[in-house]
Amino acid sequence: MIKIKTILRALFYLFISFGYSNLSQAENPTGYEIKVRVSPLANSEFYLGNHYGDKQYVRDTVKSDENGWMTFKGTEKLEGGIYLIVLPNKTYFEIAITDNDQHFTIETDTIDYVGNMKIVNSPENELFIGHQKFLGLKSKESAKYRSALESNKGNLEEEKKLKEQLNDLDKEVKTYRLNILKDHPNSFMAALINAMKEPEVPESPKDKNGIIVDSLFQYKYYKSHYFDHLNFSDARLLRTPIFQTKLNTYLNNLTAQIPDSIIISVDTIILKAEVNQDVFKYCVATLANTYETSKIMGFDKIFVHIAEKYYLSNKAFWADSALKAKITERVNKIKPTILFGPAHDLTMPDTSLKLQKLYNLNSKYTALVFWDPTCSHCKTEIPKLSSFRDSAQKAGLSFEVFAVGIESDIDLWKKFIAEKKLKWINVSDLYNNTKFRDYYDIYSTPVIYLLDARKRIIAKRLDTDKLSGFIRDIESGKFKLPLN
Repeated sequence: MIKIKTILRALFYLFISFGYSNLSQAENPTGYEIKVRVSPLANSEFYLGNHYGDKQYVRDTVKSDENGWMTFKGTEKLEGGIYLIVLPNKTYFEIAITDNDQHFTIETDTIDYVGNMKIVNSPENELFIGHQKFLGLKSKESAKYRSALESNKGNLEEEKKLKEQLNDLDKEVKTYRLNILKDHPNSFMAALINAMKEPEVPESPKDKNGIIVDSLFQYKYYKSHYFDHLNFSDARLLRTPIFQTKLNTYLNNLTAQIPDSIIISVDTIILKAEVNQDVFKYCVATLANTYETSKIMGFDKIFVHIAEKYYLSNKAFWADSALKAKITERVNKIKPTILFGPAHDLTMPDTSLKLQKLYNLNSKYTALVFWDPTCSHCKTEIPKLSSFRDSAQKAGLSFEVFAVGIESDIDLWKKFIAEKKLKWINVSDLYNNTKFRDYYDIYSTPVIYLLDARKRIIAKRLDTDKLSGFIRDIESGKFKLPLN
């Protein structure tokens, strides 16, 4: 049994009311009516939920009667997908919902939800639950053989026999699924099986001497054919765990984890998703949110790309003017700080009111830091950065700091500088004319950007420890900066 994690914290769909109806299936083919009994749970509260991406959401709630029966019922059809019947202890079992299969009965018990389940009037669930039962049986057999394999390590004859038995089990599962595809090609279960298919990768081509001509052939083939069996026109797959899992694998495992490579993969996915409005909306919105909120430095470039190409070009048909205005504002904040782009030059007065220009610094590395002497984190981080600067320069590293104080109390700012002996360039926007917050997305302190000799932003929002480690990686050759 699986513990449900997010279903009771749903962000939307929470306890959507679909109304109630006394009409029978024949009289009301457009609604849904799912009768459920989970013995021996009488007078207990149950939920009907559904998968959506990598989360689960509550759609309905009912209480079982004294005999354990309950009815999830509504006047509007449910969207197709894999749904959850959630028990009082927050465990659940899954059922299939399709457009023409929303009036049926399920009876089971708490001993074995799936194994003891009986379905009435639902051909789709007979296939869906039948598949689960079959996999359950084969999983037990597989576990038995794997345990025996572990116990017989070193016994080559027995190992060979057990591996053959495991291969036979795998063939049985493949044959079972192939039969579903053959006998029920238009079923939801067939759609799920196809969605789960992996590409069959051919052998790498070899030259006349038997040497592989392209060591990356199989990887490239696998990636280029990864979505061959995923039907982007079938919005029901959004309400299964399969769709988002496939996206995650493609983006995280099959794509180099650098923004430019991920952008190509994102566009590949969204282009495929254009065949269905719901799938397109899901992909654009989900990927935009993923990369806007990513904790990985530099991935905000991916968000900017999605925002400009799909939202701000009016391809995102669901985005109203208010949403587009917010996205525009966020893009305008992020774009000036995209990694490996030029840092915006700043000219500000120092403590003696002499103008200092960021681009006049000739060091190999420049830390551009925005700080506030009243900020508790700054009181810890700024002295650490000062100590690193001093030690780095003593070690012969060309490193300097351009520190922007954002506190309006000039005396307090100067006092902190003197007390902590901050020997770097200390400036402040005394006349509020540089608009530095617009160029460096300053909404908290401290914020540290690392610039190279050309004043490109090569790292951002680092603490001192990460900044020193990043420079060390560059100096050692572990990380190479792009030439352009």
